[in-house]
Amino acid sequence: MKVGVIDYGSGNLGSVLRAFENLGTNADLIEDPSRLANYRAAILPGVGNFSSSMSDLHQRGWVDVLRDWVAGGETDLLGICVGMQLLADFGEEGAEAEGPTKGLGLIRGTVRHLANFGCTERVPHVGWNSIQHSGDPLFRGIRPGTDFYFVHSYAMDVVEEDDLIAEVHYGARLPTAVRSGRVCGTQFHPEKSGRAGHALLRNFLELATWSR
Repeated sequence: MKVGVIDYGSGNLGSVLRAFENLGTNADLIEDPSRLANYRAAILPGVGNFSSSMSDLHQRGWVDVLRDWVAGGETDLLGICVGMQLLADFGEEGAEAEGPTKGLGLIRGTVRHLANFGCTERVPHVGWNSIQHSGDPLFRGIRPGTDFYFVHSYAMDVVEEDDLIAEVHYGARLPTAVRSGRVCGTQFHPEKSGRAGHALLRNFLELATWSR
């Protein structure tokens, strides 16, 4: 099965592509939004600022294409790090005086600074940390307490409790993985998380295949 990796000018593209190569899966970099229609599974990576990343998505013509692609109901999308955050309704990072930046609106929630969750640790949250998950199929074969690699100062405050499928403890309980239907996201970097991260990416691909 081929998977598309969305290139909108922000993201850990090389690491993501190598991770799928290690899994023996064809992963293509998609620079032209019109090509997304050729794929039934895609990765939305991201590194950096929420508002500037949304600006890049708009400037490169991705926003409406992504929404329409997901709305078709026959595709699977995984957002990674800022890519997960962009799935939300709004983001407060880099927002202007008029209010939060509008996100893709694929998972109900607002991206807020870790301090808003009661985090008492140093920000950004960088390094390995253990997660607790709900048993969602994205984590099949991955034990609760497994370590994944994080780099972030913001997290998604989800509206629907059922959309939250994993948390991490870092001075507070922080949302770290979400799912709404066939759209999911991880705040940690599976492509940088060794064997556990590769297992999660493999699960994503298998779920996308089974859902056909």
